[in-house]
Amino acid sequence: MWGIYHVLSRGVDKRKIFMDDKDYYRFIHNLFEFNDQNKSESNFYKFHHQSHDLRSREIGRKPRKLLVDVLAFCLMPNHYHLLLRPRIEGGVVRFMRKMNIGYSKYFNEKNQRTGALFEGRYKSVLVDSQAHFIHLPYYIHLNPLDMVAPEWRERKINNLDKALDFLEDYKWSSHLDYMGKQNFPSVTQRDFLLEVFGGEKGYGKMLKSWLKDLSLNKLKGVILE
Repeated sequence: MWGIYHVLSRGVDKRKIFMDDKDYYRFIHNLFEFNDQNKSESNFYKFHHQSHDLRSREIGRKPRKLLVDVLAFCLMPNHYHLLLRPRIEGGVVRFMRKMNIGYSKYFNEKNQRTGALFEGRYKSVLVDSQAHFIHLPYYIHLNPLDMVAPEWRERKINNLDKALDFLEDYKWSSHLDYMGKQNFPSVTQRDFLLEVFGGEKGYGKMLKSWLKDLSLNKLKGVILE
């Protein structure tokens, strides 16, 4: 209807926008709360946890009129990636305005700072081919490898098992939910991609294969950095 968009927003001067776990949780909370055509009320949505295990935390659902489908996300210390499909005309613009303004207000109040948090307007690119689309979720979910295996961007992996284990331990993306390990299941709308990938097992198998192949050349034009 209105396509699928790869969206990136980076901290001004490449500064960190997530300083601690509380910041990551707040942003993920906002991904859920602000995805609503109606006015968002921050006290409507709360993290619910049944144990001290961080991965057990989920976001309670309330009836919403979605602005976008959040197909995938990944948060990095100084930027974040989203894969969005608008539900309504202008849905991406409205959603991103709410996200960046809302998180900036929280971050500045928490850290007693003023001024812009993000580096200008977010970047976005329309994913207009199946060849790009089929690879982009893997690229987004592999971004955390910059921390432990930066050579992946040069299309090589020195230790595949180490890389996969790191991704299994990285909470701040939708990767674990696509693997069938509940992390933040209420944030993303995964049915569409899971059908494309052949379910959770298919996703995991294809990600491992993609990591071995590292087909970054197949994403020319839709990678935002």
